[in-house]
Amino acid sequence: MKRKDQITRILATDCGSTTTKAILIEKRENEYRLIVRGEAPTTVEAPYEDVTKGVLNAIREVEELANIKILDNDKIIKRINPEGDGVDLYISTSSAGGGLQMMVAGVVDKMSAESAARAALGAGSIVMDVIATNDKRLDHERIKRIRTLRPDMILLSGGTDGGTITHVVQLAEIIQAADPKPRFGVGYKLPVIYAGNNKAVNEITERLEKKTALYVVENLRPTLEKENLKPARDKIHDLFMEHVMAQAPGYRKLMDMTDVPIMPTPGAVGLLIETIGKRDKIEVLGVDIGGATTDVFSYFQNTFNRTVSANLGMSYSISNVVKEAGLKNIMRWVPFHMDEKDLRNRIRNKMIRPTTIPSTVDELQIEQAISREALRLALEQHKTMAVGLKGVQKERTISDAFDQTSTGETLVNMLTLNLVVGSGGVLSHAPRRVQSAIMMIDAFLPEGVTMLTVDSIFMMPQLGVLSTVHEKAATEVFEKDCLIRLGSCVAPIGNIKEGQEAVRIKFDGNEYRFNFGEMNIIPLGLNQKVKAVITPAKGLDMGIGRGKEIETELEGGVVGVIVDTRGRRPFILPENDKDRVEKLSKWMKELKVYPEK
Repeated sequence: MKRKDQITRILATDCGSTTTKAILIEKRENEYRLIVRGEAPTTVEAPYEDVTKGVLNAIREVEELANIKILDNDKIIKRINPEGDGVDLYISTSSAGGGLQMMVAGVVDKMSAESAARAALGAGSIVMDVIATNDKRLDHERIKRIRTLRPDMILLSGGTDGGTITHVVQLAEIIQAADPKPRFGVGYKLPVIYAGNNKAVNEITERLEKKTALYVVENLRPTLEKENLKPARDKIHDLFMEHVMAQAPGYRKLMDMTDVPIMPTPGAVGLLIETIGKRDKIEVLGVDIGGATTDVFSYFQNTFNRTVSANLGMSYSISNVVKEAGLKNIMRWVPFHMDEKDLRNRIRNKMIRPTTIPSTVDELQIEQAISREALRLALEQHKTMAVGLKGVQKERTISDAFDQTSTGETLVNMLTLNLVVGSGGVLSHAPRRVQSAIMMIDAFLPEGVTMLTVDSIFMMPQLGVLSTVHEKAATEVFEKDCLIRLGSCVAPIGNIKEGQEAVRIKFDGNEYRFNFGEMNIIPLGLNQKVKAVITPAKGLDMGIGRGKEIETELEGGVVGVIVDTRGRRPFILPENDKDRVEKLSKWMKELKVYPEK
């Protein structure tokens, strides 16, 4: 691979379950920018069964659009001189073939098993099941579950270093009895990673070495107070490349084409969210809402977390969203009167034809109502996983007031959240950017002052893997071409009488006043930043106490500064259908969310 200063043209692909995306990045006038984007259907399944065919088709579209020769027959040309054909660097991510599917096993479901699940999720996997000694299942049920699910790999953990080994050895015996077979490949052993009590290594090896491909890494919970997820995450990623990807159709060829190892798509997106949080020293929430799953990423209190809501999506999993949220919760966001039966039929149509997109404003409003609930539920699930360490018993001291990392409470704090990054079709491709903003506000209910952004064309996975080899290029393209800044959201928290003055916002010699129960926009354009004084009413809080004034920076965007004075979290819409529609319509009209009928 070339030195960083010699890399001026970068090709990156992302192999999704249905579509393979390719982007071309070039250094122009001393900064890296996105030049073109191409896409083609993914070809991992019959009749092609070779992922590289879809990759080459996407690259050919990039060649055509950029008018640059990248391929010589089916080989990527590596540039010899800066002006020549080809590219300096080729990288790829993938979630094709169902992505990385894992099972985790831990001694206690709220301690070692939960830490193991966090390690697996952070590495970009879908966790199919969590087995724990206290999960109330019988051994034969656990054995049957392992055999039925056929995961790509198993992560086994349990016990603090030097502690009792009985329970973790029992879990190893269950895996041994199941004699698990991998999803892909014949004649190779299923990878099992042991990241538990170091005292049990010999016992675990004795039971699992013959029947599985066993790998031992450092304990992911060496003490009750400490979580050490990196060694397990790194090993998951290595094995994903060596075992899982190597068995999937055409991946061996793709691995030979890339300059750095292929990364699971969600792992790459998570890496980017974590990089932003660390670099800018801010707290970040990212979401990727797809057709089948919704991934949530967060960086709070210097801790990165990721969850996959495997049953919440906008096409293949739309019926699960209805089931989990309930029809009533979805209908509350529809800004017109409609029959419950009509809504059910529309959702059934989407289930039958999952790839269809809305063709009328009414259909769009229904889809965006469902998306609010999918996003809300995904965040709720994320909050339960993004927690401090559980099971720690120690004396409480004054320092505990400043240390929230060992309480078992969620780390996600909407009041300290600085940045929201939304991505996925329903957010990235919304006809109006303000629709993306209102969906995220209604679903996540940000508090205080929060910057809202969306991924313009879903290139975060490619930029995530690029950040590992060329952070400058990844950062510049992310800031200039990927991230669309919608604007700051100002949301005082609390409850006062509707119609009363809720907040005053002053900047640049202007004062804006808003009453409780409203939604408004202050026009502030892209790249405009102002120092503002925000004064909430006596019963409302901007983060430092009720009625207390704050000085902060507000940033504009393609939407502007959005002021949400609906207060109470979660706020409650009127039960009466007429009043509910009236309220929603008023907010939508004020923000110009949909075209006027």
